[in-house]
Amino acid sequence: MAENPTPQPESRGRRLFGWLDERAGLLTLWRTILARPVPRTNWLYTLGSASMILGALQGITGMLLTIYYIPSPDHAYDSIQYIMTEVTFGWLIRGIHHWGATLLVIVVFLHMLRTYFLGAYKFPRELTWLTGAVLLLGVLVMGFSGYLLPWNQKAYWASSVGTAVIGAPPVIGPLLLRIVRGGGEIGAVTLARFYGLHIWWAPAALVALVFVHLYLIIRIGITAPPQRDE
Repeated sequence: MAENPTPQPESRGRRLFGWLDERAGLLTLWRTILARPVPRTNWLYTLGSASMILGALQGITGMLLTIYYIPSPDHAYDSIQYIMTEVTFGWLIRGIHHWGATLLVIVVFLHMLRTYFLGAYKFPRELTWLTGAVLLLGVLVMGFSGYLLPWNQKAYWASSVGTAVIGAPPVIGPLLLRIVRGGGEIGAVTLARFYGLHIWWAPAALVALVFVHLYLIIRIGITAPPQRDE
């Protein structure tokens, strides 16, 4: 009579994974978020993931830039030049951050166009569409707030025109203009407010909205491309 084979002991990695899964539900998270069934799609449906990757890249490069950037009218431009010429790979990091902002706006806009033309904003995905629209607005705010930070002539006058547009509405326009500029003219307070908005307030709001957006996508799902007879 054949003897039962001796069970092999589990590896240390498997035991560690089992310990974590029992307490954190790793397999449940995997099945819910990454292994969930999705309809057959095409490459246009990757624009949302591309937007999230570009956003994460902007966050990483932005944090690296804050190590050397000085948010002061006397030193902002010089600190940018120092990053570009003296810091190792500083030109590359700043270039990725600069052009990545433009690419992020384009990809998010294309993602919204795809969602609109395929009717993915209809029931039951209205909230998913609304959070995506607010995310597009937040990306534009991030781009606008970062435009002033180099404190060169191009950035200064572009921000002057942009803030003037904010102050154009009747009644509340002048108040909004003073809030945005921190006074009657663009100066040191304006730079400090744009810097705070760019690295703290806008990113915090965007990250929170991204989590809500992803939750809605996971809960409700995505739409399949329409068929010929639909």
